[in-house]
Amino acid sequence: MTMTASTLGLLVDDDELYLRTLQRSLARKGLETQTAQDAASALALARQRPPAFALIDLKLGSDSGLALIQPLRALRADMRILLVTGYASIATAVEAIKLGADDYLPKPSTVPMILRALGEEDDGPADDGEMEVPDAMTPISRLQWEHIQQAMHETGGNVSAAARLLGMHRRSLQRKLAKRPSPERDPSR
Repeated sequence: MTMTASTLGLLVDDDELYLRTLQRSLARKGLETQTAQDAASALALARQRPPAFALIDLKLGSDSGLALIQPLRALRADMRILLVTGYASIATAVEAIKLGADDYLPKPSTVPMILRALGEEDDGPADDGEMEVPDAMTPISRLQWEHIQQAMHETGGNVSAAARLLGMHRRSLQRKLAKRPSPERDPSR
């Protein structure tokens, strides 16, 4: 799919500052976007005017961006759906692709990374062949937390079963669950 100036995109994230910044950056590349901060608003906007692409954050307050993939795909089969997250894990990447996402990007994602995922070329400086290195990676504590949450999800919230799945003692898992990583240490926010 080639994006044109008339191409509409949908950006869904609960971080208002991130949304505004990304919307301005994509506008400079000629892409018009609408923004939503929760799943219900995103679906309402998409029903009014189905977008050519959607960039969805995995964590939308108490909602999951994964729940938006299938309803958006049903509105427009050729929509490019990108899931973006600061909680990157193999489990959620696999789940997102199974649900119909076209790509899965870690936060912070740069505009050139997003454009490449959309199948677009960036008009910026020529690529010198080097890999783009992010300013900061997701902390290990966040990755561990996401892995634990995936185990909890797979076991229906059963701490004992999740501990067995993770190969740890139930009490160790309970202590880790009590120590949720603080958002102020998350570089993607």
